[in-house]
Amino acid sequence: MLRKIILINILLLFTFSSLQINASSSRVAIIIDDIGYRYTDKQALTLPGAITYSILPHTPYGKKLALKAYAKNQDILLHIPMESEKGRRLGPGALTSEMNEQAIHASLRSSLNEIPFAIGINNHMGSRLTKLRDPMIWTMSFLKSNHLFFLDSKTSPKSKANEIAKSLGVPVRNRHIFLDNELTDTYITQQFNQLIDQAKKYKMAIAIAHPHPETINILQRLIPTLKENNIDLVPLSALYPQKITSNATVLAGE
Repeated sequence: MLRKIILINILLLFTFSSLQINASSSRVAIIIDDIGYRYTDKQALTLPGAITYSILPHTPYGKKLALKAYAKNQDILLHIPMESEKGRRLGPGALTSEMNEQAIHASLRSSLNEIPFAIGINNHMGSRLTKLRDPMIWTMSFLKSNHLFFLDSKTSPKSKANEIAKSLGVPVRNRHIFLDNELTDTYITQQFNQLIDQAKKYKMAIAIAHPHPETINILQRLIPTLKENNIDLVPLSALYPQKITSNATVLAGE
């Protein structure tokens, strides 16, 4: 009988300790964006854990890869091209400063119709558009009415996206770390270590990377080290205070 009580106490202590560890864990979300133009982008789906995938609209492989990731219960975003300061080519589904509210809403609607299970958007480029009040108000009003969230890729430190999203009640977060501005093991490892430091200091961090073969190979090695640092890799939606659900009304395989 005494042995049984001791075993029960040990199990309770172990359970309590496990809960304490989980409660103290930091959380990280990793978004792979720029997905859709290249056949090799499919390699991003081999990354371990709760990776979030951001899909460029109306691209040759975007919808197909989005369906595959969605079938694995991964978070899916729309990676919406937005006007940059340098006037770079934007591609389909782009938002520009020349568009009025109706045009911005129509473009976003077309992108969402292609991938209706997307739960939010983040900006592709956008160093000019995210600084402009009216286009951001129109973008956020669309997100609000469609129960979508916004992730500011922070391509401009003067972005108004966060301020306007909050004023309209749209769930919003900012990117903290770009992992692969340089495609070397040294650089990506350095950035990943910054991600770990950020997560430990603030209990959460958001990173963006891209489906370059070099990036995918290096992240295959680095992602498991999060657990060693008591950091949980979570879907991006887990870092938003509001509960986010998919708008999809069809199964991913349909």
